[in-house]
Amino acid sequence: MAATARVEILGIRHHGPGSARSVLGALEELRPDRILIEGPPELDALIPLAGEPDLVPPVAGLVYAVDTPRLSSFYPFAAFSPEWVTLRWAVEHEVAVGFADLPATHSLALAAGSPESSKGGAADRLDPLTVLSATAGYDDPERWWEDVIEHRRRSSLEQFRHLSLAMAEVRASGEPGEDLENARREAAMRKALRSAQRDGAQRIAFVCGAFHAPALDPASFPTAASDNALLVKLPKVKVRATWVPWSSARLAYASGYGAGVRSPGWYHHLFVTPEESVVPSWFVRVARALRDERIDASTASVVDATRLAGALAAVRGRPSVGLSELTDAAQAALTDGSDLPLRLIDRTLVVGDELGQVPEATPMVPLAADLTRQQRTLRLKVSATATVVELDLRREAQLARSVLLHRLRLLDVDWGEPVETGRTTGTFKEAWQLEWRPELSVALIEASLYGNTVASAAEARVTEQAQEAADLATLSGLIEQCLLADLRQALRSVVASLADRTARQHDTRGLLAAIEPLARTCRYGDVRGVDVGEVAQLVAAVVVRASIGLRAACASLDDDGAAAMRAAIESAHRGVALLDDPALRTPWHSALAAVAADDRIHGDVGGRANRLLLDAGEIDPATAAARLSRHLSHAVAGPAAAAWLDGFLTGEALLLLHTEDLLLIVDEWLSSVSEETFEDLLPLVRRTFSRYQPAERRQIGAHLRRGGAPSGQPVRGSGGESDADLDLERAAPAVAAVARLLGLPLES
Repeated sequence: MAATARVEILGIRHHGPGSARSVLGALEELRPDRILIEGPPELDALIPLAGEPDLVPPVAGLVYAVDTPRLSSFYPFAAFSPEWVTLRWAVEHEVAVGFADLPATHSLALAAGSPESSKGGAADRLDPLTVLSATAGYDDPERWWEDVIEHRRRSSLEQFRHLSLAMAEVRASGEPGEDLENARREAAMRKALRSAQRDGAQRIAFVCGAFHAPALDPASFPTAASDNALLVKLPKVKVRATWVPWSSARLAYASGYGAGVRSPGWYHHLFVTPEESVVPSWFVRVARALRDERIDASTASVVDATRLAGALAAVRGRPSVGLSELTDAAQAALTDGSDLPLRLIDRTLVVGDELGQVPEATPMVPLAADLTRQQRTLRLKVSATATVVELDLRREAQLARSVLLHRLRLLDVDWGEPVETGRTTGTFKEAWQLEWRPELSVALIEASLYGNTVASAAEARVTEQAQEAADLATLSGLIEQCLLADLRQALRSVVASLADRTARQHDTRGLLAAIEPLARTCRYGDVRGVDVGEVAQLVAAVVVRASIGLRAACASLDDDGAAAMRAAIESAHRGVALLDDPALRTPWHSALAAVAADDRIHGDVGGRANRLLLDAGEIDPATAAARLSRHLSHAVAGPAAAAWLDGFLTGEALLLLHTEDLLLIVDEWLSSVSEETFEDLLPLVRRTFSRYQPAERRQIGAHLRRGGAPSGQPVRGSGGESDADLDLERAAPAVAAVARLLGLPLES
């Protein structure tokens, strides 16, 4: 029976609409009783769901290692993929179908770096499309394949045989060498074919990449023993398979997908649209997309573009209108010769923004099922297109959305990324950019090792991170994340760990770094209704301990150490100011005062401490001016003086604009240094003043041009005239009009 079996190898290009139509025609002609599809046999477990109406492409078969889910492979299918239409045809006609390739249990183990994977090594082989297109006189392989395969509407088994013969010639002309990976794959495919023949199949169709077709012809099979020798003693890992949503963007070359195509959106349109409507309906979609971008696109222009595309295809000798003709015609007739508007709609039309859908019966880890349930309950739409969602945390449903997104971030499932909320400075508003990527399905499987629900997995993940935290700042950050994600049990666990670490912490800088995250937790805890009493007690202890050790920690710092200490002091100061608690402010300001008054402290730290105290009203401007003058004296080295100045002036420029003495001290210091010293100081001082806004720098310059004169004295204007030179008689009418508008009495 096996000897009489008819085997037809249908060589295709993955994700080619022409190949998909050809396969459908060949299947109707052959009417096979057994179908094999290129792919790991682990995907057979997913075949029963292939007929479900809720399984909407693009989707992918995901095969992953159970113990290390990051070790995984995706096998994408689009509506126009030959493998997909074959699978659906087999299910609809109740024909036995299965996948044939090297099992993923071996391929994933080899990919993980098993010693077996190093034997052989893949040889560089010629690109078959390049060879065939060059033989046909084409300089673009993609265009050749589209003309010969993708745009044809009729097919037969004979055409597949011709393609197989062409590929055989390409393989025979390739560079000699052993491609062990390819040899193993084709050996596994032949093994599956032999098994189908032994099972009594009479008409077998094997849908595979065109490159493999010559190796699967039973007439040229090597011995079964030689194939088995390639497949014995291969390493194994335990694997599972599931369906996951895929996106059109991930079918494109630009995504890094090796078997991708340039234009998934166009290919989908080409496959699902009747032949006579392909071109006009495409231009209708282009015009609609342009109008959505507020670009005029008239009906007459659509008609002109349709005619022009047909003419271009005829002139270029193409069998039918392709994407290049459509693009050129649209640019000429719809966008006045500009390609910029077409770039705006390239993603939505040429690439596409579709995201697939999988049925509820799909085997998935409990964590993924819990997330799907919450997405449905909270009405969070899963989309492959980036969308921004604004949340008002005062509303229970929107607060629940925020909690879910924060929990997912703790699990490294970055479906949502926080973005700026605009000019709003309140604490009741959040904005998230949501974009689902296929890789997140793997991230969910990895996260399922921590728990079966999003909440329990996040709790376990935070507890693990708390145990592994290397410093107080990390623990403080975890406390803040627990607050945002409403993980109350984990919050207590992290607070206990932080309290224990704090009691044994002797690094003042580590204590300083912990203050601001803890302060934010205390300050904004009431917004989310979380009891932060334990955190408040902890932050008080951290502030006191940091204050006691601050002066000693600031001694004998080099430049790098001073920069790190300054950043830690600024962070701690923001935290203390945020809480505005006298019990915290008093010891902190006392510690800053001890640092500010010590001339032996590195200038970067000492100058910053003085500025923070001045802004807080703890020292007066006269004291600050005296200290600035002392540190900018000739007795202090230029770099040290510049460091003190940088620490002191960082912040708003209003300090210099409204404190005359400070600006004059800086001006006199810079004017008195030698030329050589000035050249060394210039980059340092420029860095300091570059932090100010351009308008602020202009005001400082204007203030210095008039010699730092008080506002009541004559000021030189931009035209070189003083206020004393103004013609008050000519200005009198304007002054009177302004006085009337302001309701002020006009004095004679």
